Amino acid sequence: MYRTHTCGELRLSHIGQQVTLAGWVQRVRRMGGMIFVDLRDRFGITQLVFNQETNADLCAQANELGREFVIQVQAEVAERSNKNKHIPTGEIELLVSTMRVLNTSETPPFTIEDNTDGGDDLRMKYRYLDLRRNTVRENMILRHKVAFETRRYLDQMGFLEVETPILIASTPEGARDFVVPSRMNQGQFYALPQSPQLFKQLLMVSGFDKYFQIAKCFRDEDLRADRQPEFTQIDCEMSFVKQEDVLNLFEGMMKHLFRFVKNIDMTDAFPRMTWADAMKYYGSDKPDIRFDMQFVEIKELVSGKNFVVFDEADYVGAICASNCATYTRKQLDELTDFVKRPQIGAKGLVYIRCEADGTFKSSVDKFYTNDDLAKIATACKAEKGDLILILAGATEKTQKALCELRLEMGSRLGLRDKNVFAPLWVIDFPLFQWDEETQRFYAMHHPFTCPNEDDIALLDTNPGKVRATAYDMVINGVELGGGSIRIHESALQKKMFELLGFTPEQAEAQFGFLMSAFKYGAPPHGGLAFGLDRLVSLFAGLDSIRDCIAFPKNNSGRDVMIDAPSVIDNAQLDELGLRIELKKS
Repeated sequence: MYRTHTCGELRLSHIGQQVTLAGWVQRVRRMGGMIFVDLRDRFGITQLVFNQETNADLCAQANELGREFVIQVQAEVAERSNKNKHIPTGEIELLVSTMRVLNTSETPPFTIEDNTDGGDDLRMKYRYLDLRRNTVRENMILRHKVAFETRRYLDQMGFLEVETPILIASTPEGARDFVVPSRMNQGQFYALPQSPQLFKQLLMVSGFDKYFQIAKCFRDEDLRADRQPEFTQIDCEMSFVKQEDVLNLFEGMMKHLFRFVKNIDMTDAFPRMTWADAMKYYGSDKPDIRFDMQFVEIKELVSGKNFVVFDEADYVGAICASNCATYTRKQLDELTDFVKRPQIGAKGLVYIRCEADGTFKSSVDKFYTNDDLAKIATACKAEKGDLILILAGATEKTQKALCELRLEMGSRLGLRDKNVFAPLWVIDFPLFQWDEETQRFYAMHHPFTCPNEDDIALLDTNPGKVRATAYDMVINGVELGGGSIRIHESALQKKMFELLGFTPEQAEAQFGFLMSAFKYGAPPHGGLAFGLDRLVSLFAGLDSIRDCIAFPKNNSGRDVMIDAPSVIDNAQLDELGLRIELKKS
């Protein structure tokens, strides 16, 4: 065999044993007549010792080793004199008796170490080398544990893992589809699934009352830190359930993952917040509740004082940053520049310092008396030493800007600790969102989301006010998963399609198979899907999901390692009956 033990396994209890190890050369250190080699595999590092006095030929052979050579050694385990407390094997070393070079290596383009000298582009090009680094490998191990514990929990809860197709028909809702031409049906295309939504609903009709799948999903959309063109969902569906059943079961799953993956016991029930309150107090449907700093609407308090910015604004909102009254002019200017960035879009920032002597200092002193400012401070529950920050403008835009300012202040004040986890459920989303450009309603989630039972009558009179029986799980400002109770009655589903602007012919063409299935006894059902990549990223404390995916794409959607996407040759195009015509810029 190539090895009797791994490079992370040997301890003082193995002293005197003859062992065989195999792995990669991490580094070689030459010290007089001794050569020390750190041998690495995915389990750890073990120090090898070659002695010129006891075996000159073997020492000469070791002197030829380079970084990332693959070797096998036979050796005796000995106690190490200069112990290394930073690694689990740091109390022992191996006195090598024989060595075999299994493969040589060119000098890697970057160091295979935690603090590597390789930039993102270089590491993505040589991702197979990047995966050898401890930090990246630990993310892959964490991902395995999350997937394993997910399967264990859902199996205990009676779920069946069922695979659904990758080649499906294109649907018009949601993000852009990736499409695949069909050779056997020329001129027609498959689409890659944005989610297994339709198939998991069909499985409920089929009587598979608890389904799950760790499913690959695909969306052709612009990328950012928490998006990839292909991503992985923990996709689940259940029959004969209401919203409360779904929330309880998957809150249990999240607690299970924290317990068995992060060794954190979450005993309290996750708080619940309506979508309306999330937007009102945080300006986001995925609020970070690790810290307070809720929005306070102060439009009534500040109007009528001849300050045009506030008088003409639809919305004036404030946040209170504790113990920040000592902020300098430079710091306040930095915050003003922050909110005026194009991606945030505020026109300016107003501040009120709550001084230690009970007076107030503000950028709008000439419009507001000390008593006026005191009333604002009272509304914001500000105390002496606090800083009030105010934005004004159109409601939705200003709330989004205030949300970004709140998060920025949370980061500056150290309130967004990655080792602190604050979960919540966001519920009662709107069923529809109105698009001004197309002058029509779109589904906030998807066309199969069931309206709140109390609001069904509003479908005919005021669709924009209808709440969905939908829910998101949010932790630390990250939407980890979301779902809904589904429509299971044909008449209500038909009504939903009508409100979304589908003609009967379009609804039949796109979803006829689902509507047909509903005629054969569809049970009440609902579900939820977690983003596996986001979940692992949260557990690992990463700012991007890329480093918890083995072979990710870059921000342009390219795999620079295998150079994909790429041009295909004309013979393949001919087989598909396709001709490429590039769009003129």
